[in-house]
Amino acid sequence: MLRGNYTARIDSKGRLKIPTPFRRLIEEQHGLGVYVTSLTGENVRIYPLPEWEAIEQRLALLPSMDPARRKFLDRTNYFGQQSEMDAQGRVLIHPLLRRSSGIVGEVAVLGYLTYLEVWELEKFSERLLADPYTEEDEAAIARLGI
Repeated sequence: MLRGNYTARIDSKGRLKIPTPFRRLIEEQHGLGVYVTSLTGENVRIYPLPEWEAIEQRLALLPSMDPARRKFLDRTNYFGQQSEMDAQGRVLIHPLLRRSSGIVGEVAVLGYLTYLEVWELEKFSERLLADPYTEEDEAAIARLGI
């Protein structure tokens, strides 16, 4: 499972060096292939390729003209590109996605169990403040026995 938060940098060529703990886990369990995308353009999602392919298999079960399927694929294809980690563990972030998400320089790389999310540091801090953890959130998680 991908978990935790590490600070990383986007270099001048638009490459993100995947933090070592995440890189090791992805390489060991999934190989070097990744799918780099976003649903909203405000952040970057990096899926190990087998995890992304599992999502595509589930989407293929829906009719091709299903509106939710179409919206999801419109966005993930528009922002998305298949890539591979290089020997230094770097992944190129598509220029369109770099611009829309505002990620330059230092970024937060967060583990979301099966994928990574990359956020501009200040934007993510603002997001946490704007959307606090509530009693309703706590109750929903408690229903899972956590």
